[in-house]
Amino acid sequence: MSPAALNIAILDDYAGVALESADWASLPEGCAITVFRRHLSEDEAATALAPFDVLCTMRERMALPRSLIERLPRLKMITMVGRALSNLDAAAATERGIVLVHSDFARPAFARVANATPELAWGLMIATVRHIAREDRRLRAGGWQESIGTILAGKTLGLLGLGRIGRRMAEYAAVFGMETIAWSQNLTAAAAAAAGARRVEKDDLFAGADVLSIHVILSGRTRGLVTARELSLMKPTAYLVNTSRGPIVEEAALIAALREGRLAGAGLDVFDEEPLPVGHPFRSMDTVTLSPHLGYNTRETMQAFWGDAPEAIAAFARGAPVRVANPEVSGRG
Repeated sequence: MSPAALNIAILDDYAGVALESADWASLPEGCAITVFRRHLSEDEAATALAPFDVLCTMRERMALPRSLIERLPRLKMITMVGRALSNLDAAAATERGIVLVHSDFARPAFARVANATPELAWGLMIATVRHIAREDRRLRAGGWQESIGTILAGKTLGLLGLGRIGRRMAEYAAVFGMETIAWSQNLTAAAAAAAGARRVEKDDLFAGADVLSIHVILSGRTRGLVTARELSLMKPTAYLVNTSRGPIVEEAALIAALREGRLAGAGLDVFDEEPLPVGHPFRSMDTVTLSPHLGYNTRETMQAFWGDAPEAIAAFARGAPVRVANPEVSGRG
């Protein structure tokens, strides 16, 4: 039996690198690929994606709730970076017989990209405390320096989370001459010490940090973990950096703290709604340094993330899907 010819949609390829990041030529003859570089709203997606058999997603950029899945009658397969997607209704997909395929983390390419997010976090931290983006805008407009930054050496880095990324941040802090304190729900003093940090209680983390950097995953217990109460404990000279997920911090509380001068500033790579709405307050706040969710967005990471999608699609087309996250669904080639 010949492999099925599939109509494939690559979603949210903002930088236009998906086609050069994987061997799409290895797909069976007759397969067609359409790349969507712009983010689609749910209504736009229901119309634009209706003709497609396969959707290739990039992390959580595209939400796939039940209400959208039920409007995509031809959809047979979804590829995912990771083993699951928090904004994908897997139950709805499974009920519809849609095969969900996850990444192959055993591939060497994944080991090479572990530094992408901590490097971005550290760069965003420096840009925030030295007001690089603000002064860049002023210089381009014909002006000269009008703000004053702060030195990181001798300051305290507070890490909300001390996993893989947090441990790397602690290593960078040591090179910069910073003390590191850390807290998360299950962090022990021994584990913190092994990473070059000192475990403190949650309130002491916020009160003691000159820069508070967030490195926990978004889950039921971390959503809204940083509220107005936690922000009120921080020094007015302190900065908050978030390269994890926007909803970990209560957005309205952060905006209020920044507007009222109860925080010196924030460096944000992630937001409650992405892409960030055009009229969002963060876009007009001089004390906020913004980046458009660049944490994992490097050439090497994209090669790792897209790299095994063609293989998975080809296997599905042959009727023998691999790395299936919902094995109760039979592949339909």
